[in-house]
Amino acid sequence: MTSADGTSSRAVGPPAAREPACAAGPRPGPGWEHGRVPTRRVLLRNGATDAPPETVLTEAQVSGGSPVARLVHAHPWVMDVTVAGTMLLVGLVGSMFAWETAGGAQALGLYPPDVDVASRINVTWLVGAAVGAALLLLRRAAPLAVTAALTVVAVLSLLAAGVLGVLGACAACALYSVAKAHGTRTTWIAFGVVLTTLTLTLWRWQDIGLIEMIVWSGAGTGPVREPTRILPEPLFSPGRRMGSVLLLLALLLLGLAVGSAARARRLHALDLVERYRALARERDQSAALARAAERAHIAREMHDVVAHNLSVMVALADGADAAFERAPDRSRDAVRQVASTGRSALADMQRVLGALGTGAGDDDHRAVPTEVDLGTVVERFGTAGMPVTATGLDTALPDDTAVRLAVTRILGEALTNVLRHAPGASSVEVAVRRTPRTVEVDVVDSGGTRTGDGPGTGRGIVGMRERAALLGGHVEAGPREGGGWRVRAVLPWSQEEGEGR
Repeated sequence: MTSADGTSSRAVGPPAAREPACAAGPRPGPGWEHGRVPTRRVLLRNGATDAPPETVLTEAQVSGGSPVARLVHAHPWVMDVTVAGTMLLVGLVGSMFAWETAGGAQALGLYPPDVDVASRINVTWLVGAAVGAALLLLRRAAPLAVTAALTVVAVLSLLAAGVLGVLGACAACALYSVAKAHGTRTTWIAFGVVLTTLTLTLWRWQDIGLIEMIVWSGAGTGPVREPTRILPEPLFSPGRRMGSVLLLLALLLLGLAVGSAARARRLHALDLVERYRALARERDQSAALARAAERAHIAREMHDVVAHNLSVMVALADGADAAFERAPDRSRDAVRQVASTGRSALADMQRVLGALGTGAGDDDHRAVPTEVDLGTVVERFGTAGMPVTATGLDTALPDDTAVRLAVTRILGEALTNVLRHAPGASSVEVAVRRTPRTVEVDVVDSGGTRTGDGPGTGRGIVGMRERAALLGGHVEAGPREGGGWRVRAVLPWSQEEGEGR
């Protein structure tokens, strides 16, 4: 027969009893889809690991550096002890120069000869070095508190003996820790407080600094001459004080600059680590989405192969059994059709399972149905006893494989639902149309006269909608007014996409 739009149509097979088909097969188990995760071992159900753990990127790995740098990064206390020991050693050596400088100052008449200035200066210098070294051991845990404590000790040292000793260098080390651990605002505030406090105290009370040690240290070792005047303490010299202030400023700025650079390197390393972890999470999420999409695809294919073909095979086998006595020829044809349907289902099943075994180097491929002739698909349901009237089956489908597969699967699913859930339907109409932009599939039945297989799981309709959605189309499925059921699928396509697939 010919439809109104000129396309050919045909009616296939008489009405017959419709029998239930198997439901969709089980979804694939989770053992095969697990991938490797960079931060942990992935466990299978039996507790075994599917791959060795990947190395987690750390700040130390990003920072790199020499073996000494890696040792310090792994054991920070090594650097703390080294710095404290260095300051203590410098203080011991400096105390010798301070002793000699105090003797030279007395020889020059800058101190009264009956006052033990050298002992007072030397003891204050050593005590300051010991206290400063001890405080530096705590600078990593509490840099601001250690900086404040060192500032107080430096002020007390200047008040007690007029010497700063190594406390200026200790304050610079403490500022290094402040700059490394805190932000720019806090660092500069701490720098300003320390510099201002020590500069004012040093300018007012310092007697012996670096310049004094250079000028006065050798005065007591030469020929002894009576000084022309004895002073109670050295006279104030702005030049010498300015030299001490500039040296203190240089030390503090050096500590601040090195600490800020260390903080910048650390933040950069942490940023790289976080980026790596974000990329790893994104990779894992993408892999999980890909695995979920693949599982959904395989589930749809398994459902189509099992439900569609077995539904037809069961109906054909029942029809062959019923016609065995009165129409052996028809029974023999039905048995042959059962065998043909079974071979087609087996081939489709092999294609689906073959997709699971695709190696990493193989080309990705999807299970393509062996039956791509819509007429053959409809005829098989007609042979199973369904009164199908089809139009447009000879319509040339687009070259896009995804569209052709979707049309075949949606048509098969819609007819399978009629066979299972509307047995005894007096008519089933199939229409396939192609427009310049879409392919449309309509399957309409008049409603069953006998009880079907129940409400079903809904997996078939969900699968049709998923197939259409992947192509940007949609599927409408629901009851009709006046009885029966209708499935309408609209699948968009374009010449460019068809050529690119």
